Amino acid sequence: MDRTNRRELLKGLGYAALGGYLATSRGYAANDTISVGCIGTGGRTRQLMKALVKIPGVQIVAVSDVWDANLTAGKDLADAQAFATKDYRELLDRKDVDAVVIGSPNHQHVPMLSAACQAGKDVYVEKPLTHRLDEAPAALGAQNRYKRIVQVGMQQRSMPQFQKGYELVKSGQFGAIRKVHLTWNRNSQRGTQTYNIDASSVDWKAWLGPARAQPFDAFRFREWRWFWDFGGGALGDLMVHYIDIAHWYLGVDHPEKALTLGNTYSEKRWETPDTVQTVLEYPSAQVYFESTFMNARNGAMLEFMGTDATLYLDRGRLEVLPERKRGNSSVALPTEPEMQWVLGTGSKGADFYDQPEGEVLHLGNWLECVRSRKTPNAPVEAGISAASAAHLGNIALRKDGVAHWDEETLKES
Repeated sequence: MDRTNRRELLKGLGYAALGGYLATSRGYAANDTISVGCIGTGGRTRQLMKALVKIPGVQIVAVSDVWDANLTAGKDLADAQAFATKDYRELLDRKDVDAVVIGSPNHQHVPMLSAACQAGKDVYVEKPLTHRLDEAPAALGAQNRYKRIVQVGMQQRSMPQFQKGYELVKSGQFGAIRKVHLTWNRNSQRGTQTYNIDASSVDWKAWLGPARAQPFDAFRFREWRWFWDFGGGALGDLMVHYIDIAHWYLGVDHPEKALTLGNTYSEKRWETPDTVQTVLEYPSAQVYFESTFMNARNGAMLEFMGTDATLYLDRGRLEVLPERKRGNSSVALPTEPEMQWVLGTGSKGADFYDQPEGEVLHLGNWLECVRSRKTPNAPVEAGISAASAAHLGNIALRKDGVAHWDEETLKES
């Protein structure tokens, strides 16, 4: 199969599972349109909106954002008659909204998730799910008490190479996995701009939500990921994607201990480090994460290092690397017909993917589960687990190095 046909087949996978369901207790038949509202229509949510409109049977009927500029930009991507409001609670009150996508800053995720579930909406919420360890019970309670379908935006779980990697690791062919290496390195000046924003165009009090009161600050408003009141730095923003995969493959819930070092070498206005590394200890393995904004070596990838072979994964590739002294790897690459389209012609032991559209696949899985009422690929439990590693790593950073998963630490979170 040539490269173009493989790409088209891959895109098709994002839609193939959306049909064929009988009506459920919510009344969603295969040909029913699911009406979606989008809360927090900044850059990330607008990416998700562009993915949503590629999926049949979906209509974006409402948008909400506290900033006039984002609200206008979000409305431009929605249905022509979409309802628009700066108060997300007005969106949740609407009977014509079946489900919502939440792309607000981290500190608003759980409060908005809880309100949406209580309002009877199914939810797609961006990662990290929680902003603090102690938010976990509220998030889990909202999903379970109101019986909502909640998907956390850790889209790797819906990408085919990560699903195949899980099968390979669980087969035991890599031997004992005692170390996992994660990276997310960039060479960029992200977060160094100066912003001129009219404060009157922002409902600042609503944007702060549960965060401590403080004067409007345009830089913090736009670069919230790098401030503790609103974000979690590189660990919360980036590591969460791949530590989720490590937890999934290893069958673990949270680290027992974290050792973290970090510094801000470039952008001194940030509170979180622009260069950081953390080692997370689990009963059966160590996981090591590194990130910097000043060099892109290794990019964004993860490696499961087993006694017999190493599994390499990123958003475009799966590769098996045999241990030199063990001879050729015995790990079986995909041979089933439905996987043939991902096989590349590159080096032996590698499957090359045509950059699958993770957002389309993950949103598609969510909508499939909204129809079937089955558990999606990344429910609240997975979101809590992945975020817990980032939180413990950040607690270690702020405690000058080390944090243990114990009652005292959980109280401090």
